[in-house]
Amino acid sequence: MYNAKISAIAHHVPEKIVTNFDLEKHLDTSDEWIRTRTGIVQRHVVSPGEATSDLAAAATAKLLEQRGIEAAEIECIIVATVTPDMFFPSTACVLQDKTAARNAWGFDLSGACAGFVYALATASQFVHSGAHRRVLVVGADVMTSILNPADRDTCVLFGDGAGAALVEPAGAGETGIIDFLLRCDGSGGRFLYMPGGGSLHPATAETVGKNMHFVHQDGRSVFKAAVQGIVDVSTEILDRNRLSASEIKLYVPHQANLRIVDAAAERLGLGPERVVRNIDRYANTTAATIPIGLSEFYRDGKLRQGDLVLMASFGAGFTSGSLLLRWCL
Repeated sequence: MYNAKISAIAHHVPEKIVTNFDLEKHLDTSDEWIRTRTGIVQRHVVSPGEATSDLAAAATAKLLEQRGIEAAEIECIIVATVTPDMFFPSTACVLQDKTAARNAWGFDLSGACAGFVYALATASQFVHSGAHRRVLVVGADVMTSILNPADRDTCVLFGDGAGAALVEPAGAGETGIIDFLLRCDGSGGRFLYMPGGGSLHPATAETVGKNMHFVHQDGRSVFKAAVQGIVDVSTEILDRNRLSASEIKLYVPHQANLRIVDAAAERLGLGPERVVRNIDRYANTTAATIPIGLSEFYRDGKLRQGDLVLMASFGAGFTSGSLLLRWCL
């Protein structure tokens, strides 16, 4: 049995930036309205023809360079996404081909905004059991591909991006991933979903005409559940590991709304210097928000060996999860 750790972390976002002022031009909204209600100032958006696998491949290339290994050394690929390039083949298969990770098998994991935590926990078990020594975990979404451009309640909230982590066995004296807590509550599915395109409502002229292939959200219900959900999984994992919030060096909550992030941090008693807040620059990139936040803090030298890190997420499903680790990079 092996402890698992994150041995490399990287991210990639599209070059194109869409600001709130850009959205004002075709939506009944304003920069002030979006900022005060969400904390978002801008978001990165893919160009035509740019898919989830392209963002994932770019993040993976940066990760491999950072770690100093070849793609052929990866043994398994897990892609957390709700916007795969297509139903099949999986985006993990597409990514394997694009990166020449010829010795890896892989699969997609649909956990919505909790997808990266789900995938990281899954990867840790492959390493912990000794089944694999190098597992690539990617959280990537092109949410702008499933947004109704006329719906101001959803299209202002999301952006596109990808984050990648490499999971390997921890070395002597390293702790790595300590614990994880994963939850789902299917009764919340009706509050955030995309009704069209699956086996229940296959694509037809009628489903397209009814905007069933776009994100549908009851924002008030999701907001209320998200604050409580993130706090619950955060406090529970700390309690069962006999830790206090004061011992957390970095809290990485999912970036869905700045008010949710701030409310969760306040309930945990965490000051702003210990909480990732980057929703202003990226908006909600779904499965990519947590790895992007980790990657930025590591790149900027704000994460050090031995730092206690807590990730927490909440998303459609409802899905939620937290993961606790000692930083080993």
